Amino acid sequence: MIYKAKFRQIIAVLILAFGLHACQHKENKEEQEAATAQAEAGTFGYDLAFLKSKDDSLILLQDAAGVGQVLVSAKYQGKVFTSTANGHAGRSFGWINYDAFDAAPDPHMNAYGGENRLWLGPEGGRYSVFFKPKTEMVFDNWTTPPAFDTESWVVLSKSSDKVTLEKESELVNYVGTQLKVRIYREVAMLGTSAIEQELGIGMTEQVKAVGFSTHNALTNVGEQEWTKQTGAPCIWILDMFNPSPGTVIVIPYQEQATGKVATTDYFGEIPEDRVTYNAGTLFFKADGKARGKLGLSPERAKPVAGSYDPTNQVLTITTFDVDKNSTYLNQEWTTTKDPLKGDAVNAYNDGPLKDGSQMGPFYEIESVSPAAFLKPNQTLTHRHNVYHFTGDKDALNNISQEVLGVTLQQIQRAFAE
Repeated sequence: MIYKAKFRQIIAVLILAFGLHACQHKENKEEQEAATAQAEAGTFGYDLAFLKSKDDSLILLQDAAGVGQVLVSAKYQGKVFTSTANGHAGRSFGWINYDAFDAAPDPHMNAYGGENRLWLGPEGGRYSVFFKPKTEMVFDNWTTPPAFDTESWVVLSKSSDKVTLEKESELVNYVGTQLKVRIYREVAMLGTSAIEQELGIGMTEQVKAVGFSTHNALTNVGEQEWTKQTGAPCIWILDMFNPSPGTVIVIPYQEQATGKVATTDYFGEIPEDRVTYNAGTLFFKADGKARGKLGLSPERAKPVAGSYDPTNQVLTITTFDVDKNSTYLNQEWTTTKDPLKGDAVNAYNDGPLKDGSQMGPFYEIESVSPAAFLKPNQTLTHRHNVYHFTGDKDALNNISQEVLGVTLQQIQRAFAE
């Protein structure tokens, strides 16, 4: 009888504890929903509250001043979801697809958004990791590998301004090779002095800025060497941002290189009134109204790209590794082109599909590493940094001239009637 009484006491305690936990979880969820409702849509505070309601382990990084902030999620594949240059009340720079979080799982891609995510490529071509062997390269057969779509990553370490994450996975490419990979990713805040040093600029108090670096590493943890016969993956970094009617992507390029400036027919040829070239600079409309993607070869690409949103006076800069002497993989949805001739830098503008539906609107700036032709236990690395500047237009203009080589006026007039 004594044992039965103790057993009943234990059960009662467990039921009470479970009830309190459930109640606390409900209260926390209600508090987060209330915080989302109270914050103004489009602000960092709004996105912080929303993402906390979906990921209770969401990681907030901030600079020394506590004003520049970044949100990282291990649950959602190590994504940097968004950032701000002005605290919780400041503009949220990353594009977030709020509807995707509660939607039914998508067999092709669960597009949660995020201003900086890591995928492995190539997307198309003979070494593709998005199409099963011998299948036709059409949308119905296109599938994002789970490690970069639905599976969570492991947090190795974190502090107030830096987090490191890791993910191991096995992929099968289009030629049937099993690729055993380990991904390492470090996201770190960049303070004012680091931003100035990295970009070679000087900032005034009239400008607010946020910057973060990502260090990404891919290791072959299998027993087979990755060669031109087996195929090899590459690191692919994609930044998703919010468009506006006047936003323009700016990509400086090497004028002296041979061949076409850019591949502009990834998803059909981009109309001439949406992309233009002038004295070593490519301009591409990023209004979220017409779907199109372009890319520059490693011979043409420079290690920088950016965009300017005149509506909100936001200048965005991305910097990344480019090695013109290395092999880059073709990512187009075709097996007829040379798999060893691909682009190092890409840009994408979202727009309606033929049926009128649209995922976004958003636009992307992307960078790609060379092919990872690695022996077992060898590692390839790729760096990609993101910076946003807001404030006085003259000060932003100086930064644009220093880093992108063009004025804000040139950017805004690129598609003038």
